[in-house]
Amino acid sequence: MRRILMLLDRYFETIDKLYAKIRETQRGNVLQAGRLIAKSVQNGACVHIFDTGHIINSELVERGGGLMLYKPFKYSLNVEDPVRPRDRSHINTSMEGLAAYALRASGALPGDVMIIGSVSGKTMNVIDLAIEAKKFGLKIIALTSMAYSAQVKSEHSSGKRLFECADIVLDNCAPAAEAMIDVEGLPAKFGAASGLAAAFIMWSVSSVVIEELLNAGITPSVFKSHNFEGGPEFNLNLREIYKKTGY
Repeated sequence: MRRILMLLDRYFETIDKLYAKIRETQRGNVLQAGRLIAKSVQNGACVHIFDTGHIINSELVERGGGLMLYKPFKYSLNVEDPVRPRDRSHINTSMEGLAAYALRASGALPGDVMIIGSVSGKTMNVIDLAIEAKKFGLKIIALTSMAYSAQVKSEHSSGKRLFECADIVLDNCAPAAEAMIDVEGLPAKFGAASGLAAAFIMWSVSSVVIEELLNAGITPSVFKSHNFEGGPEFNLNLREIYKKTGY
């Protein structure tokens, strides 16, 4: 029990330090990102979120207290051919250029904002989307780990990593390989930084977006909890407002 409690205290301390580092190093970038989103929305832009599984989509989209203007951007290539069973687990179904098609098939327009989250910032599909979205005329906000990216090579033919494709970079301050704490008896470090950091940073960005819009005389749509009394009706009305205004 003593060992668990000591690890708990170390975890609390480590997270406190992570948040402190983000506050100290990312304030300017957070302000820049929030102001870009607010200005873009005022000009009729939409905000798209593409995440590789590190909490941004689930934390920001359709959340009580969250902005309605965040919309998930998802795409995939599915093939249906039920002729025989075959192991396809070894096949890489991602390909460069697929993001360009996805953007053309989407509701995205030049001037929109694309928030892309990837801790390592090296994967082919992430870089492909960032490059193609920028060509398409979107502004790119990258949420990534600069420490991690510095130690990996891009899997894209351009050789670029996510931060090298972005207009604004939000560093989640996660260490290379994500985990933060060495624990005696464990062969790997414990405690991923990226999820908590991403949530902290993006809620911070949202606070800037809200303040900027309010200062411009615009009331952005913010969800109420669906499970709280009056929430469903309130949110239904907000959706109609969003359809008309985009915020």
